[in-house]
Amino acid sequence: MQQRTLGAGGPAISAIGLGCMGMSEFYGASDDPQSLATLERALELGINFFDTADTYGFGHNESLLGAWLKAGGPARRQQVVIASKFGIVRQPGKYERRIDNSPAYIRSACDASLQRLGVETIDLYYCHRRNPEVPIEETVGAMAQLVHAGKVQQIGLSEISPDTLRRAHAVHPVAAVQSEYSLWSRDAEAAMLPTCAELGITFVAYSPLGRAFLTGAMHTEQLAEGDFRKHNPRFVGEAEISNGQLVAELGRFASARGLTNAQVALAWLLGKQPHVVPIPGTRRVAYLEQNAGAAEVLLNREEIGELDRMFAAERVAGARYPEAGMAGIE
Repeated sequence: MQQRTLGAGGPAISAIGLGCMGMSEFYGASDDPQSLATLERALELGINFFDTADTYGFGHNESLLGAWLKAGGPARRQQVVIASKFGIVRQPGKYERRIDNSPAYIRSACDASLQRLGVETIDLYYCHRRNPEVPIEETVGAMAQLVHAGKVQQIGLSEISPDTLRRAHAVHPVAAVQSEYSLWSRDAEAAMLPTCAELGITFVAYSPLGRAFLTGAMHTEQLAEGDFRKHNPRFVGEAEISNGQLVAELGRFASARGLTNAQVALAWLLGKQPHVVPIPGTRRVAYLEQNAGAAEVLLNREEIGELDRMFAAERVAGARYPEAGMAGIE
């Protein structure tokens, strides 16, 4: 697996990471044995960058990763880079959330995450969503204290604006920005990606496969109860039909090259931006292996341009989140 650097002078991480959220929540019932097998296979494939958060499964996701790390002993801990997040506060059984960026909450959230993960230091700690009522300087100052205390190695921010990033970076170096980025979610291209490149910050792309819609293998009528995609604007009604036509075009493009839709979508991300690290999520080994294969796919400039035009913003139907999911997104 090819590698990229996390931030300026940070550790080497796999060019494709693994988003672990779906192992615990949002995409139907969890299956811990299956998820643990997927984590094991990821490491075998050279994937060493694992993404979690305290809100995923209300701590379950961090505990799952912690159990896997413990099973592998000190050697495994040295092999991997763990990213976690704070800031989204939810109630069990509800999708709605509030955002807490207060220094006291940041300290307590970090301690709780360290305990669930079973580690002494979190390699990359993100502010998951920003509360605009708390100055970003205050939030990052509290995160910097965690670095000085040895509880965190590097800090990151998620779904923030370029202006916020510059203000934050002036307080303490920001290693990574995480935001949604894929063929059908390309807002970051306008300003955030150039800003990250200028400042030497890694851009971590979550939902790089459009929450599996871009794979062509996902059918909304088969989604399990509790799967939040049932209420996502891009997955329902006329938007689903329109977006399905785009995925069919992507399928023809991929088939002509002997690739899967997912491999093309990930190779497009890797080929467009040298500082982008996509973190596709899956709990199935077969999909993991397909995704990892994208690191070996090289699309030429003409192919990237064709995909750019295929997924031009005006061709994508629906917002990327329901209203409640937009809380904390700048």
